Amino acid sequence: MSSAVELRAPGPRGIPPLFARLVDDAALFPPGSPREVGVAVEQAVVDHLDARAGGYAGMLGPILCPASRLAELITELAKAKPANPIPLSLVCDTGLGGVPKSLSIIEGRQELLALRMVEMPCPPDVDDVWLERVSEFVPEDIIRVVEPRRGSEEWLDAVRRVAEHGCWPKLRTGGQTAGAIPSVEEVTDFLAVAGSLEVPFKSTTGLHAAVRATDPDTGFTHHGFLNLLVATARSLSGKDVRAALESTDGAALAEEARALSDDAANAVRDVFSSYGSCSLKDPVAELEGLGLL
Repeated sequence: MSSAVELRAPGPRGIPPLFARLVDDAALFPPGSPREVGVAVEQAVVDHLDARAGGYAGMLGPILCPASRLAELITELAKAKPANPIPLSLVCDTGLGGVPKSLSIIEGRQELLALRMVEMPCPPDVDDVWLERVSEFVPEDIIRVVEPRRGSEEWLDAVRRVAEHGCWPKLRTGGQTAGAIPSVEEVTDFLAVAGSLEVPFKSTTGLHAAVRATDPDTGFTHHGFLNLLVATARSLSGKDVRAALESTDGAALAEEARALSDDAANAVRDVFSSYGSCSLKDPVAELEGLGLL
C-alpha cells in the first residue's frame, strides 16, 4: 500500500486528504461522451503543466497516456522542458506485448517522465497465466492496474483474482453507450469486494461531475465522483452504500464528506485511489461550489 500512500499524499496549499491526488489527467483519451471533443497532445501538455503549477496541484495525479501516443507526448514534453519529470500512467492500448518497448522508451527519457503505473484491460478469459505475464512485463516498483470486463457472472471473481496478483482493479464507470455505465447495484457489489482487498482500485471514464446527474443531450445518468467517495466511506463503515450512489443532493453529500475525519478520509482513499478526468478545472470548480475546497 506504500505506493497508494505516495500517490494520494497531501499536496501543497492544504488540499483535504479526501481529494489529494484524486484526479488523473485523462485529456489524451477519446471523449467519454458523444458531445465531448478530444484534446491535441500539445494542448494537453500545456494544460497539464499549468495545472501542476496552479493552486490545486495537490489534487492532480499522473497524466494518463496511451502507449500509441507516447512518442507524441515525449515530443511535446521535450519542447516544453518541464522543471521536473511528469508522473505518468501508461495505458496499454497496443497489447501486453508492446509494454517492454514502451518501458524502454520511457526509461530513456527520465528527465521528462516518471513512470508510476501501467494500466491495461483484461482479456475475456483472464486467468493466472495472463496475470503472471503482466508481472513479468511490468517491474515490481511500478503499479499494475488491470480492468476486468464487467458484464459476466465472473466479473467480481476476476476483480479478486487481479488483486491477489498484486494488481489494482479498475472500475469503468461510463462510455458512449448506456450499457457502458454500471448500475447502482453493480457499483455497490464492486465496493463490497473492493473494501476487502489489499490494494486500492481506480475508476475510469464517466465521472463527469461531482454529483450523480442525467446528461440532457444523451439521456444517460452518470455516477458522480463525490457519490463514489461517500459510498466508499459508507461501505467501510457498514452504512447504506446504494443510497449514497443514488443521491443527487450535492449539499447532503458534501456535508457527509466534510464530516469525515482525516483518518476516515485516508481510509477511503486507500480503497478508492483516483479517477480519470479530462480536466482538473471542472472537479475543482464543483468542489469549490460545494464548499469542499
